[in-house]
Amino acid sequence: MTIFDKIFLLGVGFSDVNEHEVLEFIITGLPNQSEKYYVVTPNPELLVIANNDSRYRTILNNAKIALPDGIGVMIASKIMGKPLKERIHGVDLVKMLCREVSKKPITVGFLGAGPNVAIKTAKCLREKYPDLKVGFTETEWDFEKKYPAIDILFVAFGSPKQEIWISENLNVLPAKVVIGVGGAFDFISGKVKRAPVIVRKIGLEWLFRLIIQPWRIKRQLKLIQFMHLVAMEKLGIRKSSL
Repeated sequence: MTIFDKIFLLGVGFSDVNEHEVLEFIITGLPNQSEKYYVVTPNPELLVIANNDSRYRTILNNAKIALPDGIGVMIASKIMGKPLKERIHGVDLVKMLCREVSKKPITVGFLGAGPNVAIKTAKCLREKYPDLKVGFTETEWDFEKKYPAIDILFVAFGSPKQEIWISENLNVLPAKVVIGVGGAFDFISGKVKRAPVIVRKIGLEWLFRLIIQPWRIKRQLKLIQFMHLVAMEKLGIRKSSL
């Protein structure tokens, strides 16, 4: 059960929060936290997947916190008359949390992405926040290996794999909070160039990524499916699945 109200779009609930609220909730709750939970950052592509996969939709809805990652989600929430407070990108969430927890006795871990990307990500973040306490960095999880207990684990397996994996393994992971962050490590490590701030502010980061990674065109086509689903729900042709 979450402290935040959820706004549902295409059957997926989003936490109606801003950056300050989500940071405060995660960080202040860690010292006395008795139950593990996970955080997801759905974008339009994931909502299309969830629309066709009830199991995946349930996994997204079982997250204690679900943050809107994508300008399309923000636009859709306004169209549906249920505007969300703020878009919170997975990259920004990692950076903000690492900045804040570096000032506290809180340890983080990095899991996923390509070879050595998690290591490079941790290195880049420690250069910005020298007091950041990193418990471990791994590309793949080894269930035979003994990992130290940490507070927050960032998982970058890509979606929908990471949300499914987190849901299935949450109870055995040595972390209090597990967060799926998609391609965040690629951006933070410098493996993939991120769009300039002005491009992100006007909501065209997706176009910038398509230009530098044209192979993403098939994934971007899901934006059309997404807007079609939103339009149908707005017109009452399709009922939201809760």
